[in-house]
Amino acid sequence: PEGKIALGKLAQAIMHGAEVLQIAGNFDDGMQLVKELARTAPVTLVNSVNPHRLQGQKTAAFEIVDTLGRAPDYHCLPVGNAGNISAYWMGYAQYQGAGRCHLPVMAGYQAAGAAPFVAGHPVEQPETVATAIRIGNPQSWDKAIAAQQESGGWFAALSDDEILAAQKLLAEQEGVFCEPASAASIGGALRDLQSGRIPPGKTLVCTLTGNGLKDPDVALRSAPDLKPVKADRATLEAAILRRLERR
Repeated sequence: PEGKIALGKLAQAIMHGAEVLQIAGNFDDGMQLVKELARTAPVTLVNSVNPHRLQGQKTAAFEIVDTLGRAPDYHCLPVGNAGNISAYWMGYAQYQGAGRCHLPVMAGYQAAGAAPFVAGHPVEQPETVATAIRIGNPQSWDKAIAAQQESGGWFAALSDDEILAAQKLLAEQEGVFCEPASAASIGGALRDLQSGRIPPGKTLVCTLTGNGLKDPDVALRSAPDLKPVKADRATLEAAILRRLERR
């Protein structure tokens, strides 16, 4: 989509030698085009429409169970095209069928301006700062609904302000800089813990789907202005001390 791709992702594609074609439309328009192309052109669609993609992604659920020694009680995920929540549920269900774990509750979080699962229907013009989940017509709709219903879970929407606050909190408190879309899982989990929807004492897993450097322009737009200072020790020391006093 023209002008809608996060700069970090665009730069990565260019540096790997891709020829980038920008369309006059949104993600969902592009998705429809590449689905049509995959039927006629010598190309393979490798996003979550491709069932092999989900088969690979589901093994992340195996890794979680193997690491924790059990499945989490709740698994919180950002939801855009809905491949992740669908794939993780496939993995948990397969492990549960093999007697390796119980089934967790799956909680999916969307941006309020791009929340088709919360609305119950596709959103024609989705809009949010969380570019990776700026999707109005998820391709894994049926699988995601099955994951939510079979697990006793839910979908919920967060405002852009809530998403950005969660992104900043995670970076400041845990040293983890994720892209805004990823922070939806953190923001949603914190809100549901505070409301009691998720009881205290439970084991939670929050999936972060992208590094903050994939979408740095959002972080920079919300950052305070950079402050030029003189190149001398006393000035720098005074600035550092002022910062420490504010903490």
